[in-house]
Amino acid sequence: MASTRARIALDAMGGDDAPAAIVAGAIAAQTELDNVDVLLVGDPDQIQACLNQHPNAPKLEIVPAEGTIEMHEEPLGALRRKPKASINVAMQLVKDGKADAVVSAGHSGAAMAAALLRLGRLRGIDRPAIAAVFPTNRADKSVVILDVGANVDCRPKYLEQFAVMGSVYSQYVLGVDTPRVGLLNIGEEESKGNAAAIEAHEILRQNQYINFVGNAEGRDVLSGNFDAIVCDGFVGNILLKFAEAVGNIVVQMLREELPRGLNGKVGTALLKPNLQRLKKRIDAAEHGGGLLLGVEGVCIISHGSSDAFAIANAIRSAKSAVDKNIIDRIQSLTRDKKPTAEPVIASD
Repeated sequence: MASTRARIALDAMGGDDAPAAIVAGAIAAQTELDNVDVLLVGDPDQIQACLNQHPNAPKLEIVPAEGTIEMHEEPLGALRRKPKASINVAMQLVKDGKADAVVSAGHSGAAMAAALLRLGRLRGIDRPAIAAVFPTNRADKSVVILDVGANVDCRPKYLEQFAVMGSVYSQYVLGVDTPRVGLLNIGEEESKGNAAAIEAHEILRQNQYINFVGNAEGRDVLSGNFDAIVCDGFVGNILLKFAEAVGNIVVQMLREELPRGLNGKVGTALLKPNLQRLKKRIDAAEHGGGLLLGVEGVCIISHGSSDAFAIANAIRSAKSAVDKNIIDRIQSLTRDKKPTAEPVIASD
């Protein structure tokens, strides 16, 4: 599918290093990507001060907002008290058709709550899920894991919906012809796991819209044998943060150990291109954040510590989801299914 022009609403006030890192990421994305217009949502004076630090940057539109949702605030209450907060304004731009996607590195619970309140759920989806892309032991293959934090507890039916959304994402964004879907569990056998896992296995097996291949154990997550793996947000969030920590430790260990001694210094110089490729494969910042699937709009939720590189890649991921028409593709498979419960909004 050809690339179309996309307007990305960027929450410039969300994140540990906002707005400086967010604005720098917006400038990088606007410079590097074709057919993208980044809208910087937040305090105009602070944003402009950051833009002034980049005199050769392309012109970016500023959309005024008042305040942000702080990390210690309860999402729903804060969103109602601060209707003009940057994340509220950014979501409203998508709701009004003035933007095609939202990217935020701010309070993740507030971003999910704002998406639900402003955009609403897709028909047939009970609970949206955050999808994160993990590397695998195959250089040309990734796996999407969901949910990684939106829903602490999940009924089997929610996992089925996650599987459909993850399969669509894997097929159209990651380019897998027939995604292999797995259920994260403690064993490969159908009888393994708790009652919810056993029930979910049977539901997934019967779903005609996915290629369900069975349970995936923890050691299978990065094996490359699965293209999408579903789990509840409690387990998924632990898995995500553990994987990020392992990746950081591997890079740090290589930096410490390879240069030791003269041979090490020479070897490190020779291996530099290989090490750069390794870092690229395991660096979470390469994708910029997780896509909130199940709401009526493209929304990327980035890590609070995201730097300019991660923000630029989050904008790239948002643009890809827009280009691939990911929302309509999911909706085409879920619109005839009746939701069974109201979503629970995560607090973190």
